[in-house]
Amino acid sequence: MLAHLRFLNSCGKSAKYVLGSVNSLNAGASNLRRLSSGLESPEVDISLSTGRVVRISSGKYARFADGCSVVTVGDTAVMVTAVARQKPGGGSNASFLPLVVDYRQKAAAAGRIPTNFLRREMGPSEKEILAARLVDRSMRPLFPAEFRCDTQLVCNMLAIDSSNLPDVQAINAASAALSLSDIPWNGPVGAVRVGLVDNEIIINPTRKELQLSALDLVVSATKQNLVVMLEGRGNIVNENELRMAIKKGTQEAQLIINGIEKLQKSHGKPKRALEPLPQADEEIEAAVRTMSEMRLREIFRDFSHDKFSRDQAVSKTRTDTIDKVWSSYPSVDPGLIGECFNKFTKSVFREMVFEENRRCDGRYLDDLRKISSSVNMHKPLHGSALFQRGQTQVFATVALDSQESALKLDPITSLDMGVKSKNFFLHYEFPPYATGETGKIGPVGRREIGHGALAEKGLLPIIPNDNPFTIRLTAEVLESNGSSSMATVCAGSMALMDAGIPVQEAAAGVAIGLMTKYENNDTKHLQDYRILTDLLGIEDYLGDMDMKVAGTRRGMTAIQADIKVPGIPLKVVMESLQKAMEARFKILDLMNESISTVRTLKKDCWPVTDKLQIEPHQRSKLLGPGGINIRRLYLETGVQLSQEDENQFRIFAPSEAAMHEAKEYLETLMKTEKVPDLEFGAIYTAKIVEMKDTGVMVTLYPSMPPALLHNSQLDQRKIAHPSVLGFEVGSEIQVKYFGRDPVSGFMRLSRKVLQGPASSPVRNLDRSSSNGNGSANDVKSS
Repeated sequence: MLAHLRFLNSCGKSAKYVLGSVNSLNAGASNLRRLSSGLESPEVDISLSTGRVVRISSGKYARFADGCSVVTVGDTAVMVTAVARQKPGGGSNASFLPLVVDYRQKAAAAGRIPTNFLRREMGPSEKEILAARLVDRSMRPLFPAEFRCDTQLVCNMLAIDSSNLPDVQAINAASAALSLSDIPWNGPVGAVRVGLVDNEIIINPTRKELQLSALDLVVSATKQNLVVMLEGRGNIVNENELRMAIKKGTQEAQLIINGIEKLQKSHGKPKRALEPLPQADEEIEAAVRTMSEMRLREIFRDFSHDKFSRDQAVSKTRTDTIDKVWSSYPSVDPGLIGECFNKFTKSVFREMVFEENRRCDGRYLDDLRKISSSVNMHKPLHGSALFQRGQTQVFATVALDSQESALKLDPITSLDMGVKSKNFFLHYEFPPYATGETGKIGPVGRREIGHGALAEKGLLPIIPNDNPFTIRLTAEVLESNGSSSMATVCAGSMALMDAGIPVQEAAAGVAIGLMTKYENNDTKHLQDYRILTDLLGIEDYLGDMDMKVAGTRRGMTAIQADIKVPGIPLKVVMESLQKAMEARFKILDLMNESISTVRTLKKDCWPVTDKLQIEPHQRSKLLGPGGINIRRLYLETGVQLSQEDENQFRIFAPSEAAMHEAKEYLETLMKTEKVPDLEFGAIYTAKIVEMKDTGVMVTLYPSMPPALLHNSQLDQRKIAHPSVLGFEVGSEIQVKYFGRDPVSGFMRLSRKVLQGPASSPVRNLDRSSSNGNGSANDVKSS
């Protein structure tokens, strides 16, 4: 500091300037010391109706980020950072917000070490991808339309306890981080998990409570009880209970919103000024309207169009309009004209729905597309089904395997989900040809993981708990024009029934859409709205909501609401659920025409299971040295043998014929002469068949597997090797029988106890007898 002053004086600066510089440096150093000491770490405690406390804090970690927040519930702590570029990137899409959410559930947060080869976190797991999508769908609708800067939210698990789940708290932490930052955002958002135990609604249930809960629902909402996102599964939950849970979750979210707003008012940064997007002149907009309105209305009224012909007609109109308008206004950027056309197309499409209450394919608002289905498509498949709804087509297959083929979960996911393996799982595939495109087919993407997880939730409640097989359901989307995940639920349900899985009842799914009219982002007071049943792809793209609901006739099994506006009122949510229930019943009726009950007539390709009871002392003979008999059985017949307890084995055979072959093999393997009944405490003559360092191997009758007589039981003196007693192979000695070990099944024999006065009967087994009748003759008492 003194050197700085001397330098300024030597340069002839004024004392006033010098004093100002010193004060400025001192203030900066003071602020730095205050931040470094962690004095500014504001926090707020939010008490929910259940008494559980959510603590939100900021200012202690990651201060270089635009916004950072830590949410703590119990001993679970989640940190989320928000960072956005100051200017839009050169390659950013003018019609899309480049938002990226990364969710990392680190092993260290749970006091674990990763079990992979490198012992470190690798790529994101399926659970992390699903949690990231949960955060993304809650945050994205509230960004201003003018904001186009690259934005990244990083959700980092600081600590995870055994009771409180971190994914919902990541939504609250992201909401707080964006609210405290200078990033333009119309939040905050609050999120809670809703459970249902014994018909009682529980907010933010613990892991143990969630295992007993019939409902696992995440509700994200903003101010004025507006729902932003729904995601959940239910064990066939009644529609009224679902409505109550959504309403209660929305109310509880208001408490979190109030806490974040309180923190934002006291410690939030001023928001950045938004740069308005390039807008076309009114003259250009009028020209686009004149050139395209009539043609667009004709296209959307032509009910003979399908997905491709409609898209091609709109694309041709777009090209012609841009060319003609650009020729009249050559100084205008063609991209700006194209964006103007896109906005106008969306406006015309939505206006026609409001004006005519009819959709571009000719359906009224509540109508379903044409549905057809079939089962038992190919003979070698355990179960299969093809479901067609409009131009969405899904082919589902079921493969049954042994319980050893269950999907093993990594330790951190097991801690989060409460299960170590899954014997039912669904894999969803969306190849590029499903939309008539070319593309790379490789590792499964985030979208496929999300849609597959939703369909799996929709089908899991109908799978019996005591199912003896591992079930893999594969759903391949062959054509897609909206709602492919709900078509997967329908196809999967029929494929399971075709495979003979005793499902409780059939399940179906449908997507519900929404179009709204409102002003100044005030979605609380909608001017008008239309609810669309069985959503088309174009209606999803140009609409305001995609609510997918799966379930049976008795209730809901899965729900996911992707809302594109800054929240919708509870009234609209409840009406959408009612439309979904009515549509689901109609779809189930149509599915029953293909298959109405579980297939009972067995297919030749179906696997079978059986149980085998084995005495403990027979296990070694069944398994063979090093399990060689089990491996030989699998290689020769394809049959797997797995031990369930000490006396029982489960047999899995890929077919009935393989089961017969395996049973013949096992009967031959276990076929032995009848074992004589040995009397506990009796003395028998044993023959030495092998000498070992630890003792001698002896037999009491010809067909008996050799049993070990340990050195400690050979003589009352301590011996190191049986040869010191003069024993040889073929020698006969007397031993006393003490039954079998209850764990290992091995014989318990002793020669040592006979070196004193005998007090037990002496038995002699006829060693020359080969009939194995097990008779024993008394010789004499010693």
